[in-house]
Amino acid sequence: MTDFPSPYNLLVILGPTASGKTGLGIELARQYQGEILSADSRQVFKGMNLGSGKDLDEYADVPYHLIDLVDPGADYSVFHYQRDFFCAYTHLCQRGKLPIMVGGTGLYIDAVIQNYALKEVPINHSLREQLATLTLEQLQEQLLQLKPEQHNQTDLLVRPRIVRAIEIALADQHPSEPTPTYPTIVPLILGIQWPRSELRQRITARLKQRFELGMIEEVETLHQQGIGYDRLEFFGLEYRFIAHYLQGKLNYNDMFQKLNSQIHQFAKRQDTWFRKMQRRGDHIHWLDAHEDLLSQAQTYLDQYHFKSPFNR
Repeated sequence: MTDFPSPYNLLVILGPTASGKTGLGIELARQYQGEILSADSRQVFKGMNLGSGKDLDEYADVPYHLIDLVDPGADYSVFHYQRDFFCAYTHLCQRGKLPIMVGGTGLYIDAVIQNYALKEVPINHSLREQLATLTLEQLQEQLLQLKPEQHNQTDLLVRPRIVRAIEIALADQHPSEPTPTYPTIVPLILGIQWPRSELRQRITARLKQRFELGMIEEVETLHQQGIGYDRLEFFGLEYRFIAHYLQGKLNYNDMFQKLNSQIHQFAKRQDTWFRKMQRRGDHIHWLDAHEDLLSQAQTYLDQYHFKSPFNR
């Protein structure tokens, strides 16, 4: 594995949705012979491009990893992400490439930089049969008893997510196999910060653009390919609200307004997660979105000797 001239062995670019983190990560990859390691819980699924904001055209000649890994019907957890991340990470280091993690899924970022001790939890069919008899409220109560602190409130709103969370929480109470061991990560973390009002405008503009590019048609196609509406709700806000629209539960205007509002709330939760990272001691170097992001980032990378051996 490559010896890093820097005290850090991973560059992390984080920020809320629509903050511009992907564009910055791509520019840094070009400048420092890097490759992108996505940290987005939905971009691992194939066929979910507009709804998950993949922006694949933006990458052009920059290699990326951890995108389009599995079919939408597959089970994919933070355990799988951590495993796949370190596989790709080790490959990049062996080839002398700068690993650049880019994303906004705080749990996925933490699973790597905090080196979570995780194990694979298979589907428990007998448990799922038992849980199928419970109401949504009863499932919520059971999950909160097992795990009072929920990292993602969506786990309390969507039935398939609650069931999966209960499955994992119960498995954690009875460890069997040893957890995998991975390299210790020492990250240099850069964050993009926008004033709240401007970020809201960016989120709304980006959402309108994704609708114009065919986000509703994307969800329709997924459903026609056999992805049920319940499963679509599992994939988060865009897929949930568009699924409601396609089922006639919401008209277009209500769907757009509710979705737009919920994405704004999601961005606040992302910010809360990043602040929690800071409180526990992670040093996030915040970049001013009104200034040149690339120049600011380069200042930090040069300060910590990221130029060599990646620029050869």
